[in-house]
Amino acid sequence: MGDHFSARRSLGAGLPDRIALELLPQPATPWGQLPLVLKILIEGAARRSGDGFVQPEDLHAYLAWRPGAAASATGDEREVPFSPARVVLQDFTGVPAVVDLAALRNAATELGIDPHRINPQVPADLVIDHSVQVDRWATREALEQNVAKEYERNTERYQLLRWAQGAFGKFRVVPPGAGIVHQVNLENLATVVRVEEVDGTPLAFPDSCVGTDSHTTMISGLGVLGFGVGGIEAEAVLLGEPLFSPIPTIVGLRLTGRLPAGTTATDLVLTVTERLRAHGVVGAYVEAFGDGLATISLADRATIANMSPEFGATTTLFPIDEITLDYLRTTGRSGESVALVETYARAQGLWRTAGAEPLYDAIVHIDLGGVVPSLAGPRRPQDRVDLPNLGASFATAYPDRAGADAHHATATSTNGDYELHDGAVAIAAITSCTNTSNPSVMIAAGLLAQRAVARGMQVPTWVKTSLAPGSKVVTAYLERAGLLAPLETLGFNVAGYGCTTCIGNSGPLDTGVSAAIESGDLTVAAVLSGNRNFEGRIHPSVRAAYLASPPLVVALALAGRVTLDLTQEPSDDEIGTAVAAAADASLYRSSYKDLFAGDARWQNLASPTGETYAWDASSTYVSRPAFTEGISPEPQPIADIAGARALLMLSGSVTTDHISPAGSIRIDSPAGRWLIEHGVAAGDFNSYGARRGHDEVMMRGTFANIRLRNALAGGKEGPVTRHHPSGEILAVADAATRYQSEGCDLIILAGKEYGSGSSRDWAAKGTRMLGVRAVIAQSYERIHRSNLIGMGVLPIQFLAGESAETLGLTGTERFDIASIGSCTARSEIRISAQPVDNTDAPTGPAKEFSALVRLDGPNEVNTYRNGGIMPAVLRRMAKSS
Repeated sequence: MGDHFSARRSLGAGLPDRIALELLPQPATPWGQLPLVLKILIEGAARRSGDGFVQPEDLHAYLAWRPGAAASATGDEREVPFSPARVVLQDFTGVPAVVDLAALRNAATELGIDPHRINPQVPADLVIDHSVQVDRWATREALEQNVAKEYERNTERYQLLRWAQGAFGKFRVVPPGAGIVHQVNLENLATVVRVEEVDGTPLAFPDSCVGTDSHTTMISGLGVLGFGVGGIEAEAVLLGEPLFSPIPTIVGLRLTGRLPAGTTATDLVLTVTERLRAHGVVGAYVEAFGDGLATISLADRATIANMSPEFGATTTLFPIDEITLDYLRTTGRSGESVALVETYARAQGLWRTAGAEPLYDAIVHIDLGGVVPSLAGPRRPQDRVDLPNLGASFATAYPDRAGADAHHATATSTNGDYELHDGAVAIAAITSCTNTSNPSVMIAAGLLAQRAVARGMQVPTWVKTSLAPGSKVVTAYLERAGLLAPLETLGFNVAGYGCTTCIGNSGPLDTGVSAAIESGDLTVAAVLSGNRNFEGRIHPSVRAAYLASPPLVVALALAGRVTLDLTQEPSDDEIGTAVAAAADASLYRSSYKDLFAGDARWQNLASPTGETYAWDASSTYVSRPAFTEGISPEPQPIADIAGARALLMLSGSVTTDHISPAGSIRIDSPAGRWLIEHGVAAGDFNSYGARRGHDEVMMRGTFANIRLRNALAGGKEGPVTRHHPSGEILAVADAATRYQSEGCDLIILAGKEYGSGSSRDWAAKGTRMLGVRAVIAQSYERIHRSNLIGMGVLPIQFLAGESAETLGLTGTERFDIASIGSCTARSEIRISAQPVDNTDAPTGPAKEFSALVRLDGPNEVNTYRNGGIMPAVLRRMAKSS
């Protein structure tokens, strides 16, 4: 309990205790005006105060908050702790985390530490949802065949997870086929209020979680503070360490009015994304308030919270109210747990009250009545498009592909040849927890399909259709409503219960379509009910991608192209009636009854046993990472960067998809060549996402995105760069290998919001393994900056108004950065860029400039000086042994 045991009070007869906020020292901002985020952080600091990590002064730092107190405004370097109640993981990011934990047991043994100390200290749930691909589609056999292929491809990875389930305490695995982690968390795992025995008696406290996926934020729609962290940070949390960060900026999202008839949660979230991205909320906590919340369903709230990464926020927290309780009842939570949530939320001031106006650092107001039917695309989720302007948006984005300039090619199929044009819809996918968690939009899609079938409409041959719900509940209520059959008639058969198309697991296109796209150099489109549409993410052959509501996905699949306008959807009354009749608590309870059991394939998987993992040197899926070997008892001094080369010079929006793609592995890529050299046939490559347990593959897959735009690539688009001084154009990984053999330090030059998108720890791990010692960017997305530090790569930021371009850098210089071992939090550092010719001889005076060290507090400085989080944690353990 710590230093504030005196604040512990009972919630009532037969109920657990709570940390009574009102008995703590009076905050600088009155309790009634404090943001909910602060109340949750204060409660956690009071509960953990004096536990060895959380100190009384940390609690007082939270209590001192008032608008304008954020570190970004004050420059205060103090980092304050947050200890999440639990951790959620998915398999793409969870497998490398498990690999790291397994490797840390080896490293612990090498340092004389009991390997059992490498064990989760907080509950962790890993949901396998990222591995299923849409290999088969538009057939009733698609689900079974895709799952069978999933097991065939991923047996080694799943054996590792079965081992972890037995080797680690407090670690559970949800087997394949159950759903998507965020939807499973929302519908089943989250409790909103947790109860644990502390000092011999039950203590209630707010449920909270972090996850190794950026869309962990979805759970904040339920009133559970949750957000994504790097896999490296998650490992530290699992080992009992809190997260440290400066006092955050808290932005209030005031919602008023009511959504107009005919608009959906998708339209609302795309509007919110556009507005908040324009306002600038990167790294901030967003908190929803306002009387418009009374009109927004829990599923709609979860949709908004889910897309927090798309507008750059850490998370978007919604208050607890009757709508929350109704959702908990509908999803089958017990009456006792629902009653506890209400009692606790009211007692702690976490309950929404009409007219409440908390204080925030800034407020963004959205009138729900102004929301209109929308899509987003064709390249970024923040680029909202009014539905009537869909065709115009494609023409604006691709002016050389519009009207008379449109390309076309002949595609061949078993039903005859046909013409395929620019703007054709090649993929139409109802996918992702963002929307499939929302019964209203799923029912709307089913109703639209029902009407289309009744009118004899069909989806064109070239459109690849799929349905991948976030949980089995979705198909259960669609079937009960009589709407699954019409979706299947249009080709929207269930392809799997997982992320599929949303993360690039869209599978192959029809061979005739692929051939036509290539021969005609066509720019075709994907339409999906997902949350990300970065170019090249959905499928390598599909350049344009639009985010849309599930009914719009159906409509555009029927249309077969995005170069037109659509305006018709089912009515709100019709949707509401169908939802009420189809979804109830019994459906959720039955769907989640055997969540952790798995099918016969899972149950029959042979898996290793023992406290340390038996690494197989011949495996191409799982290996002990090189960065976990040779960790010394004390950190070594950090050498200055001298004569470094720029491996890449990037500008614009560079996402973690560009840095560490999750999709297919090309046969001619460094990773593809390595797999072939190790006996893997091209047809068995699987994806980068599935290979994240193997460092040799992932290092070679870093910056392997075919849409990478690098100023050092000689005008070419793709995963290549120029090696200096030879001038050769090489694959990025090959160039890095050559530089390392030459003993040359490497840096990367980048633009704004570097590392936005998914919370992929391999975007930082791969960067480190390529030999990159520092990244110099105009700005960073929160998680990737943290991951770089966690891997011992120094994030440096150009000063305001400056960039590589304004400083006249070409990327061909040799760079010196001195005194980096002694740099302090957010200090300025001097960088020298010496122009050289192709013989490496200086060609003039060096360009000197200052930049900001983006180590934002003492804990990040300490992590960097230790060479990353993993060595830092092990050394702390060694000292406390």
